[in-house]
Amino acid sequence: MSSPSDFLPFTQPTLDEETIQGVVAVLRSGWITTGPNVAELERALSAYVGNRPVRVLTSATAALEIALQACGIGAGDEVITPAMSFVATANVIVRVGARPVFVDIDPDTRNIDLDAAEATIGPRTRAILPVHFAGLPVDMDRLYAIAGKHGLRVIEDAAHAIGSAWRGRRIGSFGDLVCFSFHPNKNMTTIEGGAIVADSQAELTTVERQRFHGLIKSAADQFDVTLAGGKSNLTDVAARVGLGQMARLDEFNATRRRLVARYFERWHAGAPVHLPARGDDGHSWHIFAPLLPLGHMRMTRLEFIGAMERRRIGVGVHYPAIHLYSAYRALGYRDGQFPNAERVGRETVTLPLFPGMQVADVDRVVDAVESILEPEVA
Repeated sequence: MSSPSDFLPFTQPTLDEETIQGVVAVLRSGWITTGPNVAELERALSAYVGNRPVRVLTSATAALEIALQACGIGAGDEVITPAMSFVATANVIVRVGARPVFVDIDPDTRNIDLDAAEATIGPRTRAILPVHFAGLPVDMDRLYAIAGKHGLRVIEDAAHAIGSAWRGRRIGSFGDLVCFSFHPNKNMTTIEGGAIVADSQAELTTVERQRFHGLIKSAADQFDVTLAGGKSNLTDVAARVGLGQMARLDEFNATRRRLVARYFERWHAGAPVHLPARGDDGHSWHIFAPLLPLGHMRMTRLEFIGAMERRRIGVGVHYPAIHLYSAYRALGYRDGQFPNAERVGRETVTLPLFPGMQVADVDRVVDAVESILEPEVA
């Protein structure tokens, strides 16, 4: 008989006692909103990405929206982005008044099809907003060659990619504007939070003003507001969690790679699922999301998820195709436009992967998947 304690979620943050006590110290300090811990986290993140300027915010969603604003993107502009990602990737484009122009993805890497992206560039295109899906970097050489050729900005949705690298260079250490997520299911967390790596001092100033009301304080009694900014400043409580996570980020990512290696070892031949592209050591493996062989199965994906839950194993879905949501159908998108994104959206499942897992947990997941699927596809 299974007990609640043996449930294996598909993800779970790892918070050590030192971090917990650090949060207690912040709470006792009386300074719990933006303060010295935020400044320290920004310095640590900056050092991690080659001393580029970094500002932290309440979410990667806020970071992406502010990045678009820093680029001056708004009404009448178009931004090219993949048709399969978390919906925030597209929502922020709509929120600044621009139009998301979707392109299909590669079915193995799940990253944007850059040939399709270049073919989609038109007179209103201002930027490309790619996603480093699951932590696997987009082809950065090709991406920036296209952007340079056509005079476009690049805003990297690196929500999955803290600690990922392209040809030995960390994501965020080069390129244009780069946005990270520190949601609890990411490779490091600040409970909720994100960060933006800026490309210039002018854009850094815009980021700072957009995250706190557009306010400028030149003296104790001298204020001005230069733009109608929002409020997305991170708290010191959240930042202290982030500092504890930063100290272990490389360890966390090494564990993720080791666990994924076990998935591939178990499924090196004849896997009952379609495995994602493996990449190299630059892949930080935010999630492990194979595709179900639904065309050869009698059960549905929902029934598969239920069968896994009965075996005390959690399963996620990352992600449905964005263009098929009602809000994007209203913009004229329809079924059949982006077949790879639609296939992934139908067939994807996210299997357990987080630093607190053991290799034996991977074996448990593999055994469960095989026990469910082998009778289905026999």
